[in-house]
Amino acid sequence: MRDIKKMDLNLLKALDALLDERSVTRAAGRLGLTQPAMSGMLQRLRESFADPLFARVQRGMVPTQRALDLALPIKQMLCEIDALLQPPVFDPSTARLTFRIAATDYALRAIAVPFLAALKRQAPSIRVSLIPLEPRLVQGQLERGDIDLAFLTGDNTPQDMHARQLFQEHYVCVMREGHPAAGRKLSVKQFCALDHALVSYEGGGFHGVVDEALEKLGQRRDVTLSLKCFVVLPDILRSSDLVAVLPSRLVAGMEGLSVCKPPVEVPGFSKLAVWHERSHHNPAQRWLRELLFSATQV
Repeated sequence: MRDIKKMDLNLLKALDALLDERSVTRAAGRLGLTQPAMSGMLQRLRESFADPLFARVQRGMVPTQRALDLALPIKQMLCEIDALLQPPVFDPSTARLTFRIAATDYALRAIAVPFLAALKRQAPSIRVSLIPLEPRLVQGQLERGDIDLAFLTGDNTPQDMHARQLFQEHYVCVMREGHPAAGRKLSVKQFCALDHALVSYEGGGFHGVVDEALEKLGQRRDVTLSLKCFVVLPDILRSSDLVAVLPSRLVAGMEGLSVCKPPVEVPGFSKLAVWHERSHHNPAQRWLRELLFSATQV
């Protein structure tokens, strides 16, 4: 054979069957072919390898030395090809890999915390890398495989990615226990009179979705603190008379805080898990995503 690119894999399967069966008829039956079809494949094999490969004897046929030399390499090659076509087996209890997730600090508390608790019970050797979400970079990161998954909202999810909604979030008004307004049903006017804090992912902003909702009512609140992340805000609220309107899952179960419904309708948002086609069918990635989905269901 002079050029491997011209070799038909079916010819190698036919040669393997002929070497095992030493009969055109039996080899044809093994591969589900007619005897003329198998004879034609034998002729093509002889042309490809420039050797008779088999000689007729009284009962069947015997391989030439060239055919015997080919027997083991061809069987090994076919076994390796067959292994490539089998889906890889994933065992979470023994798996060692790194799962990379991009998320905001809010998503880390709302999603990553329950996910990691479930993961460590079932797959203790899998490592997780949690990196800050940068919405402008996330599509390229997913395409290159720099990250495996991103937690996004519906309005910043790239259209050509796989996505699944994890939950629908709503906002709550949060303040310290013992705050003068704690436990009261606030009017819009009372709410606006309080000292407010907000999170601005762009950094430095003092206007957000709550302010947009208030503007529709002709109202305005006084925001005196702007933060770029959520992580320190609960501690600030506990130690001051500031209030903040925050995603409910961020403060769920936190001690020292009082939570109530805002007196103004603030649109909620969907939180989605987003991943690329390159990892869509990977058994390990699929298992990790399914664990994530089950861990974040309420």
